[in-house]
Amino acid sequence: MDSISSQDRQALADHYRAQGTAMPQSMDAFWMPFTANRQFKAAPRMLASASGMYYRSVDGREILDATAGLWCCNAGHGRPRIVEAMKKQIETLDFAPNFSMSSPLPFVLAERLAELAPGNLKHVFYANSGSEAVDSALKIALAYQRARGEGQRTRLIGREKGYHGVGFGGISVGGMPNNRKWFGPLLPGVDHLRHTLDIGRNAFSKGLPTHGLELAEDLERLVALHDASTIAAVIIEPISGSAGVVLPPEGYLKRIREICTKHGIVLIFDEVITGFGRVGKAFGAQRFGVVPDMITAAKGLTNGCVPMGAVLVSDDIHEAFEQGPAGAIDLFHGYTYSGHPLACAAAIATLDTYAEENLFERAIQLGDYWEQGIHSLAGLPNVIDVRNYGLIGAIEFAPRPGAPGARAFDAFSHAFNHGNLLTRVTGDVMALSPPLILEKAHIDTIFQTLADTLRATA
Repeated sequence: MDSISSQDRQALADHYRAQGTAMPQSMDAFWMPFTANRQFKAAPRMLASASGMYYRSVDGREILDATAGLWCCNAGHGRPRIVEAMKKQIETLDFAPNFSMSSPLPFVLAERLAELAPGNLKHVFYANSGSEAVDSALKIALAYQRARGEGQRTRLIGREKGYHGVGFGGISVGGMPNNRKWFGPLLPGVDHLRHTLDIGRNAFSKGLPTHGLELAEDLERLVALHDASTIAAVIIEPISGSAGVVLPPEGYLKRIREICTKHGIVLIFDEVITGFGRVGKAFGAQRFGVVPDMITAAKGLTNGCVPMGAVLVSDDIHEAFEQGPAGAIDLFHGYTYSGHPLACAAAIATLDTYAEENLFERAIQLGDYWEQGIHSLAGLPNVIDVRNYGLIGAIEFAPRPGAPGARAFDAFSHAFNHGNLLTRVTGDVMALSPPLILEKAHIDTIFQTLADTLRATA
């Protein structure tokens, strides 16, 4: 076994720390995801370290994080429990296979997640991202229908403006045109519900919009069109995050649940964003009072520290795979890194942190103050809608003629460069999802900075 002296260990630590906190000498090789690469590399925004509610940029500025990284660092940054758990795990067991072998932590974590899950979602299948969790859930739904003798149910139903990751399954059921149009015909046998964004009737709603419950009846229309006997599953986000925080009208999710139950259709909630306290409670399903048949999770599962995804599966679905010989493989699906011990250690410590600090309740405790703050931006130049629920929010701008997305991007850049505030933009929407550890003073700073930004970039 390699032995490193304390002096050499410190030198190595200094070497790797320097690499991670200084501007890179070249940026040519890294092809960045979902990024206008030439634009970014001409004026890069670089983060070097993080603690609590703040990042620190490579030029030494303290940046208030109003997006929890990328919707994922729900407990804030550099949390001691998570850091220590990861250190200890990497020293103890760096990797263990989970194909006909395993290690303790995937089982420990699965029990913890089953305790948090709503209803009878008591089984956990591990993936490595939200995208993989979605593709896993879609495959489980198809295989479940086959296992119970309804293999003709192969159709999948998604929703316009839905974002379900970037696997071929996820972009097929997803409804964001730019994510779909470059990649060919995608999966066959997919249809989409209409989205629920209705600025004409619901602009500046506080919390869930009151108009749009009738849009749930789209599912009955698709059932009539395709016949229920051909439909395997419906997948929707309780709140569509990446499309710009599209909220469900009051009663919408419950009506979707009723229709799925009526027709024997599997209902999947994609809670990669809404899970782990973002809207209050462990999952959005619990806040909205609806129990789906599966939940996909990622992001806040490990507080963004290590890639990990999971599918929470109901007893009914799981039991359908348990009917064959004991020596037969249940599900011909999985990943090399499913249930990786380091990810499990990070997730367990993350759940401990949430529980110790009662963070799942923060979105409810601070929800009214957050709502007041974000709606204070109504009436500022070019703001055509404000949306909020729990500790999530969006400001939608009137697009500049001939330059869609430019107004929001300019506000994002100005807030980062001049207001020391990290936000997120998608099209002409600025989205917000701060770490759940924020205080009222942080909320004040976020919305005062944004007010100044919107005036400066008008």
